[in-house]
Amino acid sequence: MKRTLSVPGIAYGGDYNPEQWPEEVWAEDMRLMREAGVTMVSVGIFSWALLEPVEGVYDFSRMDRILDLLHENGIAADLATPTAAPPAWFFRAHPEALPVDRDGRTLSYGSRQTFCPSSPAYREAALRIAGKLAERYADHPAVAMWHVHNEYGCHNAECYCDTSAASFRGWLRAKYGDDLAALNHAWGTAFWSQWYYDWDEILPPRATGAVPNPTHRLDWRRFCSDELLALYTAERDVLRAAAPSIPATTNFMVNFSFEALDYWRWAPELDVVSNDHYLCSTDPESQIDIALSGDLMRSMAGGPWFLMEHSTGAVNWQPVNRAKGPGELRRNALAHVAHGADGIAYFQWRASKAGAEQWHSAMLPHAGTDTQIWRDVVRLGADLKALAEVRGSTGTAEVAIVWDYNARWALELPSQPSAEVRFEDLVRAWYEPLWRAGVAVDFVRPDADLSPYRLVLAPSLYLVDDAGAANLTGFAERGGTLAVGFHSGAVDENCHVRLGGYPGAFREALGVRSDELFPLLPGETVPLSGGGTATLWSERLRLEGAEAVSSYEEGPLKGVPAVTRHAHGEGTAWYLATRPDPDALDSLLTRIRGEAGVEPVRTAPEGVEVVRRRGPSADYLFVIDHTGRGARVTVAEDAVELLTGKPAPGSVTVEPGEVAVVREPRRP
Repeated sequence: MKRTLSVPGIAYGGDYNPEQWPEEVWAEDMRLMREAGVTMVSVGIFSWALLEPVEGVYDFSRMDRILDLLHENGIAADLATPTAAPPAWFFRAHPEALPVDRDGRTLSYGSRQTFCPSSPAYREAALRIAGKLAERYADHPAVAMWHVHNEYGCHNAECYCDTSAASFRGWLRAKYGDDLAALNHAWGTAFWSQWYYDWDEILPPRATGAVPNPTHRLDWRRFCSDELLALYTAERDVLRAAAPSIPATTNFMVNFSFEALDYWRWAPELDVVSNDHYLCSTDPESQIDIALSGDLMRSMAGGPWFLMEHSTGAVNWQPVNRAKGPGELRRNALAHVAHGADGIAYFQWRASKAGAEQWHSAMLPHAGTDTQIWRDVVRLGADLKALAEVRGSTGTAEVAIVWDYNARWALELPSQPSAEVRFEDLVRAWYEPLWRAGVAVDFVRPDADLSPYRLVLAPSLYLVDDAGAANLTGFAERGGTLAVGFHSGAVDENCHVRLGGYPGAFREALGVRSDELFPLLPGETVPLSGGGTATLWSERLRLEGAEAVSSYEEGPLKGVPAVTRHAHGEGTAWYLATRPDPDALDSLLTRIRGEAGVEPVRTAPEGVEVVRRRGPSADYLFVIDHTGRGARVTVAEDAVELLTGKPAPGSVTVEPGEVAVVREPRRP
């Protein structure tokens, strides 16, 4: 049973680290939090060294005062276990718990997440401090949620030490039923004399002189994700035993830069699914990444989720850290709400004057309250209060995009036909035209229930097992529209090539067969019949029941189909054997979704994002102007704009760079 967060409305706040400041500052923090409309803060995330200054000796006096102060001021606490940053005394006592990198170097403590995930000493110490927190604060009236650890795997997703090696072997023995022959078959160890005769011969995929075994590397990625998940569930269970009704969460990192954990496996273990999302400074249209990330989070959560961290302005960890432009703080936050967030929080409340993140923006900047960031923070607090009724509403989509971590990990292993092919680039390339058209999108695993959808897209599914492939092709057989990107279905779950021609598992449903791959060089393009160009990839494709929609007009594959369409069962299956340029891909996906009967949420000018959340008795339309020009969008005659509280009969005007949120009552 999943526990729910008791904080009403759209929760608002951020990481609160009062231990960084003199205690006389805390009263000012409370006053300003009330002014900003803050309703919940995360506390204690990096407080282990203060809570347990000596092994087995605890000092909760500071945390007692912090939690009491929050409760007195009507602010809920998301109380963290501080296990992302063990103190120095721990590593002096247990140097074997330090992580080891792929090259065999032992890393030092002195930052955060400098521990081996398989270390018994770390696990014992982490569960001990989690238990002490649970014992002391399970009944504290301020505590509304447990924040377990912080950003699992952000810096230590992989440890290659001997302890990790032993844990990896245990994981493999469980996976392969203690059958070493089964492992040898799955890993294809007959190649390069890699056959194993004893489990103890198996090591993590440490640095070697040549390319590693792909299945070895893939199983290692699976193991590392599961090893960290086991740490989360162990801490969660300690907390749950002491406080059965308090929900638990940990913060995912579904954004442009992180892919170490299989969050599809993690999400069911969280009461509240949470995410940290930061903009990429070099992305000129980072609003698309916000939408993609939010749709993926909503899909993983199966409904609303919680934005645990994002930034009011610049971060501190990119090569150049861009400040946000006018109105961007508000647009970013409300876009997250539009895509399913029922909580908005920042790192952090008060900007640090010392430490590794001293140049990271915050809700209360270094310059204080006479700042644009502070004024925007206060305005956003009022906005979220006005949107309280949106909480709990869900997304609506007739299009699903397949997102699979195993396929991503396998595709990006060494020795592929092209190192230029990257999973997330391909997914975003297909997502963007849908976003621009205002089409709602869910994300799914290959084995998901596809019955709610008219159109399923698999831009990059290099690895797929038989069940996943059958699920996707069965969707087309039953009348759906399926579109598959190049180099999909190529290998099975063990990274073994599916023989007989490409695209492997999807050949029959797509009605095509390739016998050789022709990846394109960086910058190389080939014109396509009907307009546009092919980039990144091509292959020698022949039709086996499909029709050619476009073909290559030059080069060694002149006249060979590049995009095909095939009637499969009651539905249709498309194959894109290349990456068309953005305009050509937009036109193609417009045709595909048109044939599938998929319409935009609402017609709007280009650059104006319209997202719908659906409640029991009303729809909520978020209208976000990314153009700086403003726009008018048609809405219901009995609509109300929630941020102003004013009626919007028949249309709503969104001012340049601003956001409108419209309630449209639903009738039977």
